[in-house]
Amino acid sequence: MKTLKSAEELEVRREQIAGAGHREGASVAVCCGTGCSASGAREVVAAFEEQLLQRELEVPVLTRITGCHGFCEQGPLVVVEPGNIFYCRVEPEDVPEIIERTVLGAEAVERLLYVDPVSGEPVQQEAEVPFYRGQKRLTLGWNGQISPHRIEDYVGVGGYRALAGALGSLSPEQVIANIKESGLRGRGGGGFPAGRKWELCRRATGEPKYLICNADEGDPGCFQDRSLLEGNPHLVIEGAIIAAYAVGAAKGFIYVRNEYPLAVEHAGIALVQAREWGLLGEDILGSGFDFELQLTRGGGAFVCGEETALISSIEGLSGEPNPRPRPPYPVEKGLWGKPTLINNVKTLAAVPLITERGGAWYGQIGTAASKGTMIFSLTGKVNNTGLVEVPMGMTLQQLIYEIGGGIPGGKEFKAVQTGGPAGGCLPASKLDLPLDYEKLTEAGSIMGSGGMIVMDERTCMVDVARYFLSFTVDESCGKCTPCREGGRQMMAYLDEITAGRGKPEYLERLRELAAAMQAGSLCALGRLAPNPVLTTLRYFEDEYRVHIEERRCPAGVCKELITYSIDEEACTACRRCNRHCPTGAISGPKKEVPRLDPELCIRCGICRDVCRFDAIVVQ
Repeated sequence: MKTLKSAEELEVRREQIAGAGHREGASVAVCCGTGCSASGAREVVAAFEEQLLQRELEVPVLTRITGCHGFCEQGPLVVVEPGNIFYCRVEPEDVPEIIERTVLGAEAVERLLYVDPVSGEPVQQEAEVPFYRGQKRLTLGWNGQISPHRIEDYVGVGGYRALAGALGSLSPEQVIANIKESGLRGRGGGGFPAGRKWELCRRATGEPKYLICNADEGDPGCFQDRSLLEGNPHLVIEGAIIAAYAVGAAKGFIYVRNEYPLAVEHAGIALVQAREWGLLGEDILGSGFDFELQLTRGGGAFVCGEETALISSIEGLSGEPNPRPRPPYPVEKGLWGKPTLINNVKTLAAVPLITERGGAWYGQIGTAASKGTMIFSLTGKVNNTGLVEVPMGMTLQQLIYEIGGGIPGGKEFKAVQTGGPAGGCLPASKLDLPLDYEKLTEAGSIMGSGGMIVMDERTCMVDVARYFLSFTVDESCGKCTPCREGGRQMMAYLDEITAGRGKPEYLERLRELAAAMQAGSLCALGRLAPNPVLTTLRYFEDEYRVHIEERRCPAGVCKELITYSIDEEACTACRRCNRHCPTGAISGPKKEVPRLDPELCIRCGICRDVCRFDAIVVQ
């Protein structure tokens, strides 16, 4: 493979790839992101390859393994070209029919199409599925079209063209000016203007300069960074090279947690390919710019999402926040004491698009203060879960109901948490809230890394606060007293409240501890950890008071405060609860309403979950 020496050679290679593409026949794209792979997508790929090999077709059919399409709820997903026929929940047994009727006969298999729950009509085109229709998939858009294993696929759709343009016709200052004009803000949580950060790093004294792509993504409810690295690693690498050129960095690191093997594998393959093509290393595309980028695997500590802890981890030290006051910031004194630019995956993924299309184009998307798009992990009690990319400023109502399809089972929406474990819980009264940095902060939550968990009427908000606080307490490095001791004390009060031993004064003590953590913690983990408690106190204080004053959990979740019984009128004696009860607390003769023994009941809630007739009563 000949190394590319110039932007002209890159364009020649792109034309060759495009020409080869025109000679191909049909193609079958199978989503093999983490979600679809867990649902059996690899077996679907194997079935396609086996069936196509057996048939020995005259017209070639390409089976393409792609990254995450986003619609994880409906996986495994398959898209057949030509025609852009979209199939969901495909199984290996469906493959022969897809080949016979769609690949060879240009006819859709209706039973595999997505059915619009509103109209009841099947939808053939992926873009017409309601889940996708309201999105603006700028950075996720190529995930379903290219194979993450093939740099040719990325170059064929225009990849590395922005890099060639920047190196060939723009000065570093012009690249930075373009990013500033776009209004791009860091997508890792803080929302600091990316162009301003780049400018500070460019002006900082000290050599060499470094670049870090933060792909740690410590939030367990988020998987956007992982999905981008899994599905389109070259987009992130291209953004990193452009950023390095702008600030004058000579070396960079992609820091990704080792628990994401697919992201590690695909990023590693892409880095090797980029070097082979001459897009990394010395004299990139004949520009005279040298830059090397390597993969560094993290141990999975949530705190390493914080900049100084991340730097310590790369340096081979314990991943703990730096206790030194700031400034200097990492852009002035970061990795090994040198100026260091740190951006996360989603931020760098937007850079090639902005560089090629212009900052003014990107600045027209979103709100006055929050430009562009944001990728959210939409999870929880919502019909359509998955990755969504939407313009900044879309409301929670639009995202949850129009794209997410609303709440399953006819249940009522209760709250949504944005921003991951350290985000806030917002009630139904905030559904009209536009999704931008300032509006979320004003409401007590954060944009964070894009986590979004929807909760319905059967969610206890006190238990939710306790759950998320327990995560941040466990992940605390323990270095500073406000975070270490404040978190533990808050947990102790929440444990007492959910166990029915709470006292009214605990509510004020929780607020005081939260204020101390926010004021005195060394890093953002400690300062943001109280958010779930503070927002649930702000919007759901009445629920706390019922726990304390009535010794009752209104949502029927806190085990110490509830009892289970069976509604004899609603029960049909189907015995599902009996079969699933882990302790044998539910028993009785067939065709009779079963009995529930409160002495044996451990209040696990399984009977309530499996009952189809709402016959399990929680008091």
